[in-house]
Amino acid sequence: MIALLYSRPEFAKRVSDFLSPHQSAPAPVVANASVQLVAAHAADAVETANADNKASERPSRQQKYVTDWLSRRYRVAGDAANMLVSTAYSTAHEIKLDPLLILAVMAIESGLNPFAESPVGAQGLMQVMSKVHSDKFQEVGGSQAALNPVANIRVGALILKDYVNRTGSVEGALKSYVGAGAAEDDSGYGSKVLTEYKRLKQVASGKNVPIYFPPAQPAVPSTTLKTASAQPKTDTTSVDTAQGSSAQSGETVAGL
Repeated sequence: MIALLYSRPEFAKRVSDFLSPHQSAPAPVVANASVQLVAAHAADAVETANADNKASERPSRQQKYVTDWLSRRYRVAGDAANMLVSTAYSTAHEIKLDPLLILAVMAIESGLNPFAESPVGAQGLMQVMSKVHSDKFQEVGGSQAALNPVANIRVGALILKDYVNRTGSVEGALKSYVGAGAAEDDSGYGSKVLTEYKRLKQVASGKNVPIYFPPAQPAVPSTTLKTASAQPKTDTTSVDTAQGSSAQSGETVAGL
């Protein structure tokens, strides 16, 4: 039998298959399926990573545009402007608010001056009343952190977000933010912020926006012009007196 197995290999193979049957053919198929599955997952992972990278590059490019523009417009050092813009973006992402709106409020409130303080006690970049909003400052180190740029941006953004939720609109929120919630108008504050906000949106999209805008001249009512033209001429003494009083009052207003 042994001699037969040695002399007839095909017979030996048939005997071996009979004694120990196995499924040799399907194995490569399973292996190939596993390899294909792993390759498919790897391709999906690479595609997802590329999409994430592109998404992460997009806000970085926007932030650069905004940082450069704000730095030139408000004459702030590039590194300082970058820190303020980055903080505004990260805070806005956390509390679900438009970062450009936060930056617009900062620009109008303080001109991006972290040490600004108003006569009534509003402090920092977003001119927050630390005594009124002491509860929000507790999370960032207390009221003494009002001049800390990061803390001030966060508290100011939280206040603005709260007003948006209460009033249901950005316009209403800005009116409340400036303390004119119960008044008929906000003396143009909301219009200034929204105008700067629109400029920042154009900057973020890559458009070339100038950094200087001449102040708008208020329109003079026609009735005032008619009244002024109808006034009789005064003598020289009266004119000199009137000019002197207006100059003094002008200096006083400028001093304030």
